[in-house]
Amino acid sequence: MKFMLSNLFFKPNGESQYSELNATRIRGTLERLTHRISERFPGSGLSQVSNGLQDVAARVEELCQWLPRPLWPIRALAILAGLAVLTIFALAIQLTLQAGPQASSVSDLLQGIESAINEIIFLSIALYFLGTVEMRIKRRTALKALHRLRSIAHVVDMHQLAKDPAYVLAISTPTASSPERLLTTFELARYLDYCSELLSITSKLAALHAQYLNDPIVLNAVDDVEGLAHSLAGKIWQKIMILDIAASEQEKSQTPPIEN
Repeated sequence: MKFMLSNLFFKPNGESQYSELNATRIRGTLERLTHRISERFPGSGLSQVSNGLQDVAARVEELCQWLPRPLWPIRALAILAGLAVLTIFALAIQLTLQAGPQASSVSDLLQGIESAINEIIFLSIALYFLGTVEMRIKRRTALKALHRLRSIAHVVDMHQLAKDPAYVLAISTPTASSPERLLTTFELARYLDYCSELLSITSKLAALHAQYLNDPIVLNAVDDVEGLAHSLAGKIWQKIMILDIAASEQEKSQTPPIEN
C-alpha cells in the first residue's frame, strides 16, 4: 500500500529529469545549434539571430528561477495592508452596531446597514487587489519575455522568406530586384532546417514560463507563441519537402536502368 501511494507523487529530481523542460539543457541545445549555424554559414544573419536568442534564453533561465520563488517583501506589505483593511472594517462594523440602538427610525438603521454593506464590498475588493499583487508582478514580467520570443519568431521567419527552393530546382531569370541566391540545394535545405530548429527552441523557451507560473493569461500567451512557431515551421517544412522530392526525382533520373 505504501509503495502504491508513493508512486502517486513525483519522483526525486534524479529520476524525474525527463518529466519537465530543463532550461539549462535547452540553452545547451541552442548553443550547439548556434555553433552549427556559424560553422555552416559564417557571418550570416541567421547566426546573429541565434546569438541573440542565446541572450534571451539566458534571461529566460534566470526568470524561470525567479518565478516560483515567493516575493516576501510584497507578501509582507500585502499582509500588513490586509490587516489594516480588516482593522478598519472591524471598527466600521463596531460603530455601525453602536449606532443601531440609537437610530431614531427604521430608515436610519437601514442606511447604516447599507453603509456597512458598501464598506464590505469595497474592502473585499481591496483585499483581493492586495492578494494578487505578487501574481500580477510575475505575470507582467513573464508577458514581456514572451513578447520578446514572439518577435524573435517573426525575425526567424523573415530570414527564410527569400529562401525559395524554386531557384535551385529550375533555371530562373533573376530581375534587378531579385535577392542574391548563392546556396546549393544541400545548403538551402540545411538553412531551412536551422530556421525550423530555432523556431522549435523558441517555442520551448516560451513553454518554460507556463511550467513555472500557473496563470491562465500567461498560459494563453504561451499557446500563442507556440502556435505562431508551429505555423511558421510548417511553411519551412513545405519548402524542405519540395527539396526532398526534387532531390529524389533527380536521383532516380540519374540512376541507370537495370538490364534484364
